[in-house]
Amino acid sequence: MIYRTLGRTGERVSAIGLGGYHIGNPRDEQESILLIRSAVDNGLTFMDNCWDYHDGQSELRMGKALRDGYRAKVFLMTKFDGRTKAATARQIDESLQRLQTDHVDLMQYHENIRLEDPDRFFNDGVVDALLEAKKTGKIRAMGPQERAGASGR
Repeated sequence: MIYRTLGRTGERVSAIGLGGYHIGNPRDEQESILLIRSAVDNGLTFMDNCWDYHDGQSELRMGKALRDGYRAKVFLMTKFDGRTKAATARQIDESLQRLQTDHVDLMQYHENIRLEDPDRFFNDGVVDALLEAKKTGKIRAMGPQERAGASGR
């Protein structure tokens, strides 16, 4: 497996990641769990997910797969798309519950695809919710919004 440093995190992760969207497709849950564990057993360390993939089913399946010591072997990333402080905080907590972990290694914005999305992500306390989650240990690293939030927006 090829490993690379992930941005400014200093973390070395597999160059190939496993996306959570695909494990939530209508296939058998046990097959999804086996797929994730097989990937980890073969050196994959980067796990990608999002709070709303398949109404949370993708995170639930990944959480089950990362039991029994597998969580310690991976760099776990998930995404949120809350546009307010309360919605963001709720989505972070729901993701942690479904993923069966007390923290994620990286939290990113999801679907930053419309012209107005950056303004919506940087208003109404979204960055504040992320920074609070990081301060309490729920998030180890954040994307570019952390630098923007620290600079006073």
